[in-house]
Amino acid sequence: PPAPQEAGARLYPLHALSVANIPNSSRGKTSARSSTIPTPEGLQGRRCKLLEEDSPMVQAGKRQRQRYVTKVGKCQVNLGNIQDKKRFLSDIFTTIVDLKYRWFLFVFMMCYVVTWVVFGFIYFLDAWVRGDIGHQGDPEWQACIENVDGFVSALLLSVESQRTIGYGTRMVTANCAEGVILLIAQSIVGSMIDAMMVGCMFVKISRPKKRAQTLIFSKNCVISRRDEKLCLMFRVGDLRDSHMVDAKIRAKLIKSRQTAEGEFIPLEQSELNLGYDTGEDRLFLVEPQIICHVINRHSPFWDMSAESLRREQFEIIIILEGIVEATGNRCLAAGMTCQARTSYTEDEILWGYRFEPCMSLEKGAFQVDYSRFEMTFEVQTPAASAKELHELKELEQQEHSTLSLYWDHLLQPCALPGP
Repeated sequence: PPAPQEAGARLYPLHALSVANIPNSSRGKTSARSSTIPTPEGLQGRRCKLLEEDSPMVQAGKRQRQRYVTKVGKCQVNLGNIQDKKRFLSDIFTTIVDLKYRWFLFVFMMCYVVTWVVFGFIYFLDAWVRGDIGHQGDPEWQACIENVDGFVSALLLSVESQRTIGYGTRMVTANCAEGVILLIAQSIVGSMIDAMMVGCMFVKISRPKKRAQTLIFSKNCVISRRDEKLCLMFRVGDLRDSHMVDAKIRAKLIKSRQTAEGEFIPLEQSELNLGYDTGEDRLFLVEPQIICHVINRHSPFWDMSAESLRREQFEIIIILEGIVEATGNRCLAAGMTCQARTSYTEDEILWGYRFEPCMSLEKGAFQVDYSRFEMTFEVQTPAASAKELHELKELEQQEHSTLSLYWDHLLQPCALPGP
């Protein structure tokens, strides 16, 4: 009978899968049934083709797919077909802060340019309606706006009024009430724009998002034994001297699966325990730390061996969160939480390897050598799954206890019968 993954491939289209594609083997079966008896040359060609398909280059090409999160932590998810876009306008401050720098600078400049042009046009219209433009140089004329003879001079008046430059050649007089009201309105609008734009600029520059660039993760994960338990491990480090406060780490497994009822879940997220119950997920990130996930009964890697790992398709998302130490006290640091992300696919997991130490004691202090941060070395690790190793261990313990009882029974002295 076909495997569950093959059945899912026939029931669901491949374009519905984005991270973990279920292989479709129905085409291969159809072509195999319709083929005729091969000749010796055909057997030789097929053998060469199979050898080429098993080559590392071909398998690497087959395994290339879209990642859910890139190695630098960028989420590869695009939001589209959003109908209710007015929600973004209701939170205009966050919308402006989240813009890219080129669009943020464009909005920053346009807020000022538009207000200058609008109020300059109103100044020009007022001066033209009242006749101030036609009476330039008339000493007996009581002008509302002095020294405005065109739109350019009205635009300069708008810029000088809003930015409080005050060259003194163009001004609004007390001969008209609308000019005074217009000047007051422009001052209020200019103050509001200054407060909003300066606040957005300060928040965008001081956001701790760039702090995540100095938090690094190892390129690969390793699987080896630690304290007689099979563990999945990776390394994380901080390149800055100012350390993270209350650093916490967690991991998510992204994998497609099909339920017993036939429902296909393309991007199911499951939690990987990194020591949440023992507090090991809270890090004092002064030197590089090796984060360990113990593969036990509750782990999704419980029945996964070295051979089955090569056939799986999944992605592990690592999320490191902490508070930037430079913000000072904890009350101010509430809004300065930094988050760094990375991901590992099944091709980036090394079975039977361990990380090399990168710390040494020199001149009374510990020295961290980041050139050895990515280095690993091979260790003796069984290729069986953690479930098989646990069952083998239980079987050995059971055999050992049975053998001990047998020898104890043999060593007991035989009771001699009476006369």
